[in-house]
Amino acid sequence: MSKQAFYFIDDVIWCLRDITRQKADSVFCNSFFKMLKKANEDYGMTVQLNVFYRTDFFYGDDEFTLTEVTDRYKKEFEDNSNWLKFAFHAKQEFPDYPYINISYEDAKNNYTAVKNEIIRFAGEKSLSNAVILHWGAMSKAGCRALKDCGVKFLSPSVGERYEFNGDNSSLPYGHAARLKQNRQPETMLFTRNTNNKAITASICSYNYINAEQHSKIIWKNASLYDDGTGLYFKRLADGPCLNLFTLESLEEKLDELKDYEYVGIANHEQYFYPDYYAYQNDYADKTYLAGKILKDNGFTFITADNMK
Repeated sequence: MSKQAFYFIDDVIWCLRDITRQKADSVFCNSFFKMLKKANEDYGMTVQLNVFYRTDFFYGDDEFTLTEVTDRYKKEFEDNSNWLKFAFHAKQEFPDYPYINISYEDAKNNYTAVKNEIIRFAGEKSLSNAVILHWGAMSKAGCRALKDCGVKFLSPSVGERYEFNGDNSSLPYGHAARLKQNRQPETMLFTRNTNNKAITASICSYNYINAEQHSKIIWKNASLYDDGTGLYFKRLADGPCLNLFTLESLEEKLDELKDYEYVGIANHEQYFYPDYYAYQNDYADKTYLAGKILKDNGFTFITADNMK
């Protein structure tokens, strides 16, 4: 049995700001991209970077958008596009659930702005057609917009779905306000299976699949075609999100998955940076560990080009 693995990193923008300002001879002089290159060379790890259009003032960031990203590394990105891909994630980090009730036009405009800039600074070969949305949920109109913009695969929510009872306190972080704003018929709640217990109660929208549907594709390089939008719903990470595990617990978790046909794992960019409030000084170690364990257990890393 051929075993395949997929790795993606969400919330990406700071590394692009850094390479623009550092102006090094190679993109791989940058510590973040250097780490990814080592993981690829040592373990065959492929990486999809899911990109914000702009930084967010919440962390005191200075304003930076994808329009400012240098194109001096375009050829280098194109030369490495067999293992390093970029994809749309969201306009910016806040608010949470930015696409839960979004209109067709707004979704199209957000996606196109990111797509066009990725092609400008990294080349069309570096663009992935598999999307993992910020906070996961997208309205039906938004899903149609993604399809019309060239997206093929969209990661769906999975879990027990239920109606919102009107109690704002049943959702964390003020998420009830996001649910209610321009609420669409498909917007509901679901129970998220996650190590981050604060968001067990979460919001889902059109890109949702139930347990029976999920059972047909979990741990497989497989997807479900959605007649209503033309998208393929594919769970890109049923495996661990690295920043939610210690090194020791990550090793144990990955060992549990060694006999599966497909394993998807995730991470978030910001935990790499020492000035981030939740900095993890073993970020690189976790990346290498995941690559090593999966490689040693017979997995080959793939990009969206190899998805089914």
